[in-house]
Amino acid sequence: MEDFTVRWALLGTGAICQALADALAHVPQARLVAVGSRDAARAEAFAARNAAAHPGLRPHGRYEALVEDPAVDVVYIGTPHSDHAGSALLALQAGKAVLCEKPFTLNRAQAEAVVALAQERRCFLMEAMWTRFVPAVAEVKRLVEAGAIGAPLSVRADFGFAAEGLPPEHRALNPALGGGSLLDVGIYPLSLASFLMGPIEEAQAQAVLGPTGVDVHTVFTLRHRNGAFSQGLSSLRGATPWTAQVLGSGGYIELHTPFFHSEAFTLVRAGEAPLTQRFAHTGNGYAHQVQEVHRCLRAGWLESPVMPLAESLALMGWLDAMRAQIGLRYPGE
Repeated sequence: MEDFTVRWALLGTGAICQALADALAHVPQARLVAVGSRDAARAEAFAARNAAAHPGLRPHGRYEALVEDPAVDVVYIGTPHSDHAGSALLALQAGKAVLCEKPFTLNRAQAEAVVALAQERRCFLMEAMWTRFVPAVAEVKRLVEAGAIGAPLSVRADFGFAAEGLPPEHRALNPALGGGSLLDVGIYPLSLASFLMGPIEEAQAQAVLGPTGVDVHTVFTLRHRNGAFSQGLSSLRGATPWTAQVLGSGGYIELHTPFFHSEAFTLVRAGEAPLTQRFAHTGNGYAHQVQEVHRCLRAGWLESPVMPLAESLALMGWLDAMRAQIGLRYPGE
């Protein structure tokens, strides 16, 4: 097999970028070569902290310098939600492939601009919805499509945590950074429902808005094109079980908690003993989306068939619609 090495850069130095740095160490074809921040000291500290796992990791004190680095093939964007579109456009304009953390952007209009530039520049682009690529969730998708639980009827999923100790300027609570439970964690049950039940045709949401004006507790229902219905819950007011169930006419599948990077599920069908299957993931679980990027680049694809750009656009549109229903607008919209 010919040598196939992909050189990665991290745009951002927060916890999610550290998680991806850890994941890249588990993918033999990946090399982390650069990290960028608007604060040179933060980039230097990140590079020093990761020097053992990623020798030669170069810090950049400007995002422009990072995306213009000729040694970089793929830029991973792990900044706050409000920065996703601008950073993605910067990287794409420089001709880099992009893996952009979820939610893809703040709204559909931004997402359309990013996708248009990727297509114009013929650069690979994918939303980093890592859940779709962990082996247990991928196998649930295969089983649903194979008819293992009959006709698909519904997905129910929840994702919540207690944010009461966070300061109001924290990204999860700050409207200027695209805060709120819906974009921060509600995207997980929304995307899972779309992944397993297919395209959404209607969404209805209700929410409690917190002191900073963002949603801190949201419930939503979805109607899918195939007639299925789904339910999602996202919260910053309290920890939820992080569970997900997929219901069909002939049984159901329970993804073990936490569903968004589950390592097991239980299949239940009438008249049969429940069957639990386990699928260990590589490292912290983020390596599987990295492997998908590599698969697509090797094949010469400009997007992933598992997380296609049209679906990322559609999901951003449904997030827009639900935010309109609960009265949440971000600065500048």
